[in-house]
Amino acid sequence: MSDDERTFVMVKPDGVQRGLIGEIVSRFEDRGLKLVGGKFMQIDDDLAHEHYGEHEDKPFFDGLVEFITSGPVFAMVWEGADATRQVRSMVGETDPAESAPGTIRGDFGLDLGRNVIHASDHEDEGANEREIDLFFDEDELLDYERIDAAWLYE
Repeated sequence: MSDDERTFVMVKPDGVQRGLIGEIVSRFEDRGLKLVGGKFMQIDDDLAHEHYGEHEDKPFFDGLVEFITSGPVFAMVWEGADATRQVRSMVGETDPAESAPGTIRGDFGLDLGRNVIHASDHEDEGANEREIDLFFDEDELLDYERIDAAWLYE
């Protein structure tokens, strides 16, 4: 579809350690979003500083970097109509205590600092492209047609 957009999502180290990658991928697939890139990786300090650069002057910055580099993550790019807004809705609020049951953070998160997943902000137009470019080269993202696309969109 021509109005599809791509959005960046990452299962954080706590989600990886808890074995939630498959559950999270299934939720996005069940919603009708298309996985166009995925990478199991260890984030180094440089990438962490670049990824969280907007928070560099905040008191929690060092803790963010320490946590995101503490274990492997699963970085993904999802595609679909209004994908960023849909993903953010499925992920829930940053604080799991404020996330509705049925959202990923509402179902699996218990603590603000261990909230299982990161998703690009739909209110920041440049966030998606910046984060996708940080984690993926263009040749790591695939273009293909889902065989059920006609059943997902009018």
